[in-house]
Amino acid sequence: MRETPNFTGWRVTVLHRPEAATERLTRQLKLLGFHVTVQWAALDAKELPDIILVDADQGWDDLLPWKGAKAPRPVVALLGSEAPGRIAWAMEQGTCTIISKPIAASAVYPALVMAVSIHREREAVHLRLQHLEERIRLRPLVYAAVQKIMAARQIDEEHAYSMLRNCAMQKRLPMEQVAASILGGAEPLPEAG
Repeated sequence: MRETPNFTGWRVTVLHRPEAATERLTRQLKLLGFHVTVQWAALDAKELPDIILVDADQGWDDLLPWKGAKAPRPVVALLGSEAPGRIAWAMEQGTCTIISKPIAASAVYPALVMAVSIHREREAVHLRLQHLEERIRLRPLVYAAVQKIMAARQIDEEHAYSMLRNCAMQKRLPMEQVAASILGGAEPLPEAG
């Protein structure tokens, strides 16, 4: 992420006990354009805000509606403790960054920008990994299509693979999709070029 986001109109939920520190934090968030909700109850999975700030010093496992570090929104931990268990808990919730307590107004905006950026990067890596896993899962189709081309055209594996790759490039489709079409009979065998 190269540009910093404009937070005007974004929704943020602060999961923290109401106190003077949360009032200062709320004022700062409103200055940045957020619609702010402060609560000290478990977050509803159906009503997720754009960003979540959570008290990592007192948070509990069911405070956030997901399991593991795969948070569906950017999460910022509010942390005043150096306890390894509290830091580990924050990391297990998918925290992208930390704002140390007592909260300084100047720490809020940079932490939010970092959280959004890190969350977007995590999502991009996850999507890329899913795509690559799908391609690996479909590799047997490519192999079977190459074998079919080899048998039908009486050519070696390298030439058959090249024919399949060229056909996919001409159609601007993934090789796996063209291979599936060939094996299913929807696509004629490619001609030697």
